[in-house]
Amino acid sequence: MQCPNCGSKIPVYKNPTPTVDIIIELDGGIVLIERKNPPHGWALPGGFVDYGESFEQAAVREAKEETGLKVELIRQFHTYSDPNRDPRQHTASTVFIARAQGDPIGADDALQAGIFTRDTLPPLAFDHARILEDYFSNRY
Repeated sequence: MQCPNCGSKIPVYKNPTPTVDIIIELDGGIVLIERKNPPHGWALPGGFVDYGESFEQAAVREAKEETGLKVELIRQFHTYSDPNRDPRQHTASTVFIARAQGDPIGADDALQAGIFTRDTLPPLAFDHARILEDYFSNRY
């Protein structure tokens, strides 16, 4: 790539895209959404961090957009960055644990939302089974 002003070569760097996922604790379980877009399946609410937005702001926004819930972030859980965690592109997701009240409703790019326990988890998209295994075993 060349600089349009001076013509010098500009290095091109390829970096993972930052995302967030939210483990929302509600009514003795956790909230999952069924994805409307590929990859299909159930997943933690979450998505891409917008430019000019903190990871915490992105987590609160994504939770509201996908579940209709206003969440209170409790703490940052862990960051997952396996290059193969998302089949669309290399992402690095910072996962937050949050609490909410109310009834989750699937919205935005979620077909539906539901509350699940460790024993009732559906098949999960991305690396969310690993994330929840870590969460339920108090690994981090």
